[in-house]
Amino acid sequence: MQGAVIGRGILALACIAGLSACATPRVDTVSTAGMPGELESIHAAAFTKDQAVFWVTSNGCTEKKDLTPIVSIRGADAVITLRRLEQDRCDHPMRDGVQLKWTFEELGLPPGSPVSVNNPYQMPQT
Repeated sequence: MQGAVIGRGILALACIAGLSACATPRVDTVSTAGMPGELESIHAAAFTKDQAVFWVTSNGCTEKKDLTPIVSIRGADAVITLRRLEQDRCDHPMRDGVQLKWTFEELGLPPGSPVSVNNPYQMPQT
């Protein structure tokens, strides 16, 4: 568990230090009407040159296949909206949530694309 917190801190610091595709806050959001599943609150998100990493709530069974990232293009920027397709009905809540990764190739984005997040942020339960 401590390793997850340290890893999250390192990734956040790397993003702050200037990796090429860090998330930027958005004032204008992308409409989620007609998107599959439910809008997922996220604990954190970080981006490298070719990878998107999200931390989401988990009751112990959340897997990558349970969520889908939907990429919208706004001007020259990609906006990712993470949607939950399957509910996690397990009863072993993970305090720090779970980390899920998608490559930019999986997202249909060229490496180094400017990216932002369309999901609300929620702090992990303590």
